[in-house]
Amino acid sequence: MAETLFTKDHEYIVVEGDIGRVGITDFAQGQLGDVVFVELPEVGVRRAKGEQTAVVESVKAASEVYAPLAGEVVEINEELADNPALVNEDAYGKGWFFKIRIADAGELSGLLDKAAYDALLASLA
Repeated sequence: MAETLFTKDHEYIVVEGDIGRVGITDFAQGQLGDVVFVELPEVGVRRAKGEQTAVVESVKAASEVYAPLAGEVVEINEELADNPALVNEDAYGKGWFFKIRIADAGELSGLLDKAAYDALLASLA
């Protein structure tokens, strides 16, 4: 079963085996407003945990998207090139950015579960 975890920078990762599907949270897309462009990494690049991996641009601002875990990018969401609004419409579904092969499953323990992420959001209100 897939597990969804979160970063304090408002990325999420859906973990299925050794692959994680990464995007920005619904809260993050709401703060950005209408997404107009997404710059995705190349397949095959390796990233350290916390390293910039993608960029999302909206009518309000551009924001960096960081790798929640170390690993190798194995797939990108090519639909975002033609339809970046998918990030706004379905952040946790069709609006994902990239998939990463997880290098160190031990890094998962440093991420937030849904309850901890909801508490973080409540503290921002």
